[in-house]
Amino acid sequence: MTDATWHGGAAAVVTLTFDVDAETPILASGRRYAGHLMTMSHQAYGPDVGVPRILQLLDDLGVPATFFVPGWVAEHRPGLAATIVERGHEVAHHSYSHRAPTSLNAVEERADFERALEVFDAQGIEITGHRAALWEATQVTLELVAAHGLTYDSSLMGDDRPYVLGVDGRPVVELPVHWSLDDWEQYAFLPAPQIGSVIESPLKVLEMWRTELDAMRHYRCLFNLCLHPFLSGRPSRLMALRAFIESAQAHGDVHFSRCRDLAAATHADRTLEHRTPPTVTADPAVYPD
Repeated sequence: MTDATWHGGAAAVVTLTFDVDAETPILASGRRYAGHLMTMSHQAYGPDVGVPRILQLLDDLGVPATFFVPGWVAEHRPGLAATIVERGHEVAHHSYSHRAPTSLNAVEERADFERALEVFDAQGIEITGHRAALWEATQVTLELVAAHGLTYDSSLMGDDRPYVLGVDGRPVVELPVHWSLDDWEQYAFLPAPQIGSVIESPLKVLEMWRTELDAMRHYRCLFNLCLHPFLSGRPSRLMALRAFIESAQAHGDVHFSRCRDLAAATHADRTLEHRTPPTVTADPAVYPD
């Protein structure tokens, strides 16, 4: 980056992020699925086949990425996080169990959050950022991010540029996400549990993401792409990702960044005002549960 703004003068910034969920979102739907061998193998494809292919692709094209890894996944595949870091990429916090914070009480959420940190600490993996499971962050989530000294979160949708949240007197960078930049909405399919029911053509997805990047270059935005190795690690989808990265590089005005580096640049950007996390009061007489 060339100046002291979050974008460093680039027309758009791309963060390639990979949520290495493996078996966790299925187990979070019910531990009975542990005995469904087709389903478990479908999810294991992500870290076991998809991640090595993705790392090779990133090496080939010379771009950095951030891998959001649940603590359970790192614990059950103890060399995975270290391999990602050794290749020059970032590993970030993605819960322990991939249970949505909105489904937990405050005590349960804290225990899950801190258990993941303990796994990464035991493996010598430095963690500076977080993404909530299913993006379903709560106020407690942000308080935990701030209390544990993490510099950024990537779960909210309040902008299409980075912004800074004031959380308990501490600044937390938000790197916003959106469903349109998530491969889950394009490729996810399982009979049970039903995690999705549409398998789109990678050519359609490539066109959609190229169009979005062109628009984001016009408005100087953050293109925060969320990919899952058990989905986008499949051959034709990975080739579409390669084509997307190559076309973005060809523009000459798009910067690729790890999330932690973008968060550091955003913290240093003095032009940004601090926001407060969204707080909405719902009258129970009008909006009953």
